[in-house]
Amino acid sequence: DSEGGLYVCMNTFLGFGREHIERHYRKTGQCVYLHLKRHVVEKVPGASGGALPKRRNAKLFLDLETSSDLNSDDFEYEDEAKLVIFPDHYEISLPNIEELPALVTIACDALLSAKSPYRKQEPDSWEEELQASKHAKTLVQLDNGVRIPPSGWKCSKCDLRENLWLNLTDGSVLCGKWFFDGSGGNGHAMEHYKETGYPLAVKLGTITPDGADVYSFDEEEPVLDPHIAKHLAHFGIDMLQMQVTENGLRDNDIKPRVSEWEVIQEAGVKLKPMYGPGYTGMKNLGNSCYLNAVMQAIFSIPEFQRAYVGNLPRIFDYSPLDPTHDFNTQMAKLGHGLLSGQYSKPPMKSELIEQVMKEEHKPQHNGISPRMFKAFISKGHPEFSSNRQQDAQEFFLHLINLVERYPVGSENPSDVFRFLVEERTQCCQSRKVRYTERVDYIMQLPVAMEAATNKDELIAYELKRREAEAARRPLPELVRAKIPFSACLQAFSEPSNVEDFWSSALQAKSAGVKTSRFASFPEYLVVQIKKFTFGLDWIPKKLDVSVDMPDFLDISHLRARGLQPGEEELPDIAPPIVIPDDPKALDIDESSVMQLAEMGFPLEACRKAVYYTGNLGAEVAFNWIIAHMEEPDFAEPLVIPAFGEVASSGAAALGAVGLDNQPPEEMVAIIISMGFQRNLAIQALKATNNNLERALEWIFSHPDPEEESDPALDTMDMENNANANILAETGSEGPRIKDGPGRYELFGFISHMGTSTMSGHYVCHLRKEGRWVIYNDLRVCASERPPKDLGYIYFYHRIPS
Repeated sequence: DSEGGLYVCMNTFLGFGREHIERHYRKTGQCVYLHLKRHVVEKVPGASGGALPKRRNAKLFLDLETSSDLNSDDFEYEDEAKLVIFPDHYEISLPNIEELPALVTIACDALLSAKSPYRKQEPDSWEEELQASKHAKTLVQLDNGVRIPPSGWKCSKCDLRENLWLNLTDGSVLCGKWFFDGSGGNGHAMEHYKETGYPLAVKLGTITPDGADVYSFDEEEPVLDPHIAKHLAHFGIDMLQMQVTENGLRDNDIKPRVSEWEVIQEAGVKLKPMYGPGYTGMKNLGNSCYLNAVMQAIFSIPEFQRAYVGNLPRIFDYSPLDPTHDFNTQMAKLGHGLLSGQYSKPPMKSELIEQVMKEEHKPQHNGISPRMFKAFISKGHPEFSSNRQQDAQEFFLHLINLVERYPVGSENPSDVFRFLVEERTQCCQSRKVRYTERVDYIMQLPVAMEAATNKDELIAYELKRREAEAARRPLPELVRAKIPFSACLQAFSEPSNVEDFWSSALQAKSAGVKTSRFASFPEYLVVQIKKFTFGLDWIPKKLDVSVDMPDFLDISHLRARGLQPGEEELPDIAPPIVIPDDPKALDIDESSVMQLAEMGFPLEACRKAVYYTGNLGAEVAFNWIIAHMEEPDFAEPLVIPAFGEVASSGAAALGAVGLDNQPPEEMVAIIISMGFQRNLAIQALKATNNNLERALEWIFSHPDPEEESDPALDTMDMENNANANILAETGSEGPRIKDGPGRYELFGFISHMGTSTMSGHYVCHLRKEGRWVIYNDLRVCASERPPKDLGYIYFYHRIPS
């Protein structure tokens, strides 16, 4: 704020700026606050040159923490603390043990010595300091003429190309062990050490001009090799020529992939920085670029701007005493940071002139650091709460789930994404059909690799690549498959086989086919290109393709038509539920598991989702995943209870009745995650004896259900909602759908660089004020060559009729 500093309430220990402290006092009656300020007193001699800066204030703790230009190595600070008594704003300088009660003094001391909550999210050290290996100085290297190419590596004892280690004695390239994060191999590097005794190995793909990851088999730990440059040069590796990708993310296939990084980030082009409202960057909090890219796209949509930024004063007025645990407060705060322009200001001309004269020009540090937002939105989630890279599509669905869970008023902003999918399933033997509808938020397009327009080039490239690998030469320049968008759209609309289809007409399993169509078209259409799949080693792979995504999209021909004349519906008979004597004998539909895993969800979570939803298909299991993503054991292995025991989720899947004749909470959560009201979910499950599939059919066949509500449940829901005071009552007629024409225009896309969702980098491009803008974490610039053909998630808005 204008006066600087932070006010900390001594009762709740929550911080407020000058503009909010009076409101907090009036709202709570709390009158004792600790006022913290930090002053820059002088510039450290020899830091970066120049005159001493003027004395100025800087926030000690930032609510929307900016990337300050006050580098701790360049400046010295003086912290000031005062106790402030409201309403007279009476100040007592600290320390002052004579005038203050002992309890107040102790509380002040504890606050002043506490670590910032933002910094608590960052470990002081990611790992222990590495020690130099005892073998480094005396390492023997065999003069066997081995030369290691810069890419295209493969284990010499198997076909694995991941987690490869170069033995520094004889130059053998071998795979490592299988690790908890999904990477690994068959342990051939360790076997080689046991056979030869050669102690040191370096991980390929980690070699940069600054060093490399070295492991000592003899010492059984990662080590430093002070002579690593010399040891690598023995095998023809020049460390100064090895590269590390931007943001420090390494890729063990740099040469063929470097073009993707350059094209998507528009490297090599001098981009003009953009400033002002809507052009604010976001700091990367340790591989949080997936969050940054999604939130930039979300807050470019007017409905989200109105819901959170437009209601900001009201949301803040009705926020709980602890706003760190309120979703709507955090969304409003983040939206304000991105759209206000307060954190995106161009440098003053005088500052630029001074920098140029001193030859120390540095870009203006703007942008916000959404630590508190990330801490809340990822709380309890095993993946998003980590600093590992995540899938942007998975995070988008997680965010929509939270928006649905914590409504902010009569207008739910996620309504703009929601649409209905009509699924037509036909029994191939009886020819009878069943029409069902489900809620979705993303149109997932398969990549039609067989439709590539440059097949001859791809074949020639593959031959050259194999020859280069066999001869251990550098790989040829990558040739990317060019896929027509029309082919992807055609693949989406074609019928697909239904595995293990149970025909109610035959009362037995039969062959079935399913076709999906749009029962409604959303206001904003989100299209995902399904680039990620699994390799033979069960490690996620990315299809490196170029798809000619159109600026204008018309999918009107995909409109659902419903039951057609001459079609006969399948009988409304549910398949029998068979509980085996041995629960472990229950089959899990592996095809549904793989469909979910290809979306980026953990494999074990996918298996649990299919198991606990009774093998009803990937769609039903997907909604189970959305409803359980925040559970601590979400990605833990599936544990099937012994016969006679009851697991909560398993009981829900098999239609067990809850306490007090209430439907199982697990099944209620699945239906709520689809966008329906809680009382409607309970009513539908009661009417269908807790059969999930029939409950969904019941909802769509009862447009005006009887009002039925559980006062205790309603009270609990209201207490759990942090902004209950500003909620508007909504009907229980089902999910609100904003249907309209199926014609759209592209306004944004998110691109991914790297070989897997577990690594790489995300960048967002948005069309604003008639031109494309690139959002690359803190960098916000006018785009010169938006790579629309390499995107992963695309955002379209409806063209008005």
